[in-house]
Amino acid sequence: MIENHPWMPDSDDGFVDLTSHDAWVPGAPYATFQRLRDEDPVSWWDEEDGSGFWSLTRYADVIWANHEWETFTSSLGIRLEEMDAEETEARRTLMENDPPHHTRLRRLLSRGFTRRSVEAYEDPIRELTVGIIDDALQLGEFDYVEEVSRVLPMRMLGRLLGVSDEDAAQFVVWGDQLLSNTDPEYTDHVVDQVDTDEWRLIPFRSPTGLEVFKYAEEVAAKRRACPGEDVISQLLAPTTSGEPATDLEFKNFFTLLVAAGNDTTRYTLTGGLKAMLDHPDQMALLRADPTLMDSAVEEILRWTTVTTHFRRTATCDLELGGRQISKGDKVVLWWISADYDNRNFDDPYRFDITRDPNDHVAFGRNGPHLCLGSWLARMEIRITMQELLDRTSDIEIAGPAERLRSNFISGFKHLPVRCTPA
Repeated sequence: MIENHPWMPDSDDGFVDLTSHDAWVPGAPYATFQRLRDEDPVSWWDEEDGSGFWSLTRYADVIWANHEWETFTSSLGIRLEEMDAEETEARRTLMENDPPHHTRLRRLLSRGFTRRSVEAYEDPIRELTVGIIDDALQLGEFDYVEEVSRVLPMRMLGRLLGVSDEDAAQFVVWGDQLLSNTDPEYTDHVVDQVDTDEWRLIPFRSPTGLEVFKYAEEVAAKRRACPGEDVISQLLAPTTSGEPATDLEFKNFFTLLVAAGNDTTRYTLTGGLKAMLDHPDQMALLRADPTLMDSAVEEILRWTTVTTHFRRTATCDLELGGRQISKGDKVVLWWISADYDNRNFDDPYRFDITRDPNDHVAFGRNGPHLCLGSWLARMEIRITMQELLDRTSDIEIAGPAERLRSNFISGFKHLPVRCTPA
């Protein structure tokens, strides 16, 4: 029996084409994923270009495959896109590496994103959040994405990177053009609608990547000449082994920060508020008991699971779930399906801010590829929700929410709300 999710579209009859970006616009295909978990947990999907992939939809299989990096490599790409060896190498980031090279890069990059490092920024980030929310509340009715969730994450990241708010605002535009490269609202170079071969060696097959590269080169030169306490300076600083990131590694990672550092948290913030508004009993519970905020954040992360999947490539022949996977096959780990698996979550279609345990995979879960920015994202969600609830007595949806055209990022790109100040 297929259960209902309040965001599940009427068009989801259990047989939605997961490869179609358009199919995700009405809503994430929760019914399709439930059917797959129950009936075909390791399923084969053909793609228009003649390739195809295996879909892992059960929590246990996703967790296992994510941990077995020697069997399921990230080095040949983490998205469904087919890339040749030249493209793969030119666009390689931390995420397209396996240990031991991944370990070296992560050690370099993680210094500014540890829990302790992030917590040191709480006061200035809270001050920033208060200013943005207060400005939005003066409008009374506004698009929560445009006024709050699209602005906050990149300004927060700007503080970590040591760049101006003006530059951070440009990062938002660049991030949309990169990670949202399947939605015509954000880019003229929609990857499945126009020829993007000219930029096949640039991250996200987008000319925007060239602009980000140029900015990264300029800021790297400034930090090398005059280092500070920011993440960029830490990344470029010599290590005990004397191996800082190479120029290409730095530029690719910087581009990844601009894209993922904005969009994923933006859509989680937006989805989190919508989940609360769709479940007023949970909103009332959180207002009455602010000590539930940490568990509310975890439930928001599970409920939204903004990054829907990552792709791996099998390094050997193996059998999984009664299916024979061959060496070289693409294997897709569907996080968004795993987070609704009733084999791991009791009543998964209930939004419950008291859920415990809540071992969601919104950041991955185990293995080397746990999300580098997980502590920053948690803090952003927590502070934003705290300050928003403290400053309002009522929030309501004021118009239709619009979703992103993407099967990689699941989220609302517009959410009109009406707020009553406290």
